[in-house]
Amino acid sequence: MATYAFSDVHGHKAPLDRLLERVSPSDSDSIFMLGDMIDRGPDPVGVMQLCRDLPGATVLMGNHEDLMLDFFRDPRDDMASYNWEINGSQTTVRGLSELGDAGMTDLVEWVAQLPVCAHARVGEHDYVFAHAGIRSSAVEPRDTWDDDSIEKMLGSQLVDDLIWIREEFWGRPTGLVDKDGRGPIVVAGHTPTAYLDEMADRPDRSGVGEDGLCRVVRVGACDQTGGVADRWDIDCGAAGGHGFGQVGMVRLDDGAEFYEPIGEGE
Repeated sequence: MATYAFSDVHGHKAPLDRLLERVSPSDSDSIFMLGDMIDRGPDPVGVMQLCRDLPGATVLMGNHEDLMLDFFRDPRDDMASYNWEINGSQTTVRGLSELGDAGMTDLVEWVAQLPVCAHARVGEHDYVFAHAGIRSSAVEPRDTWDDDSIEKMLGSQLVDDLIWIREEFWGRPTGLVDKDGRGPIVVAGHTPTAYLDEMADRPDRSGVGEDGLCRVVRVGACDQTGGVADRWDIDCGAAGGHGFGQVGMVRLDDGAEFYEPIGEGE
């Protein structure tokens, strides 16, 4: 049984289909999808439907799903409509309207109940999952971490931080991993890895490919963390489309990375 994570597909269903076919996770595997299924790409509804039906998947809320829900809470709210529109809502609105009222309501209600964070133990490491990250100032240092203490830590985080935080997360250690390298690693998306150099401390780009496309980047390995990268950014830039990003997935058991570039028009 393996554990996979991916994020920020942004409506690019065709490369996601190819990636899943190639990786071929089994029904007994665990998959964490960290949000931002929608907007910008051509088939956000198809991505939502695929993720909803994916065996073994835990799907989290992203900031784009949050924007969508703000709109549906009150479609007459001009600010909610504007905020979603400037973030690429057009393809999502079109796809949802094609479902009809019942189909649209069913899918939006599914999104509304998605969790904003999760955690799992894989091998010798605990992993925390959130769309955007966590706020380290809300972390109380501990000698050991277990399920209860991780749940308590996540419960102390603001929902807005879990789905919207950026510089404050990538720019400093989380406080979860100690000097011996023990403690939960945070896996997040939200920030395309191409932009990390401007905001992250110690991004490791040793695995960057020659194609120039965004890839998974591990952040923060230092003496304070026992040489362990305490943050993994798995937003591979799909929002930027062809020539910039791709759909990526990481297998937590061994750190293996899998990628599918976005073709023109996909």
